[in-house]
Amino acid sequence: MSLFFTSLNSGSNGNCYYVGNSNEAVLVDAGISCRETEKRMKRLGLSMQKVKAIFISHEHGDHIKGMDVMAHKYQIPIYITKNTLIGGRLKRNKKLWVDFKAEEPIKIGDMTVHPFSKQHDASDPHSFTIECTGIKVGVFTDVGIVCDNLIKHFKECHAAFLEANYDEQMLEHGGYPLHLKNRIRGGRGHLSNHQALRLFKEHRPPFMSHLFLSHLSKENNDPELVHALFANEASKTNIVIASRYKETDVYTIGGVNQVEYKRKLSEKPAQMSLF
Repeated sequence: MSLFFTSLNSGSNGNCYYVGNSNEAVLVDAGISCRETEKRMKRLGLSMQKVKAIFISHEHGDHIKGMDVMAHKYQIPIYITKNTLIGGRLKRNKKLWVDFKAEEPIKIGDMTVHPFSKQHDASDPHSFTIECTGIKVGVFTDVGIVCDNLIKHFKECHAAFLEANYDEQMLEHGGYPLHLKNRIRGGRGHLSNHQALRLFKEHRPPFMSHLFLSHLSKENNDPELVHALFANEASKTNIVIASRYKETDVYTIGGVNQVEYKRKLSEKPAQMSLF
């Protein structure tokens, strides 16, 4: 069974990533409005009816903006930890809220979501991998450092959304106040281009077909610069910039041709229980 994946938006103005098979899908973060999520998915031929869960990485606004409206409108469970709820002073919807813990896999139909802890200035931040029939996609953004946990999971991914937030020189000489510069580069903020590149060069698995460079800073990075940086090392890995303004194309791993892909996306999702 193939996995389909796209970035619906990536940046400090909102983050939302789609990973799914032909029957069900999950969103990792819901940082753009429900209406904008619907519009972008419709343009891509993706159905909200196939979204069976929303996984929240942490409580910052650019990751949760559309969460409540989307979950209520489509009755989609929100997987969010208790500490994230408390840290974000978020109200609990007992019907739709589902707690999770790091390193405890969660089954969503034929897919398995694996949450693990990361370094970021939030209450209880997590990254995720989504696996189906041996194919694995990772979502690794808002990561302060490249830790052993990140390396372990990155090495298992056929595709990954990887943060490349800032160019060190652009940040150093840019207009941000010193305290904000230090927050970004201080180990619980964001990954620089070269930190992400080192991870890619040293730990990319030979089967990684797609790398989405994600959460690029508007002020402290340049899409062409970072794309060229990674393209020089990419070999057979497809380098994609996840935009802060629009959705990317839908990519697939698993050998489905375009005719079959469009047919599967248009199919009515199977009725199934999440629990």
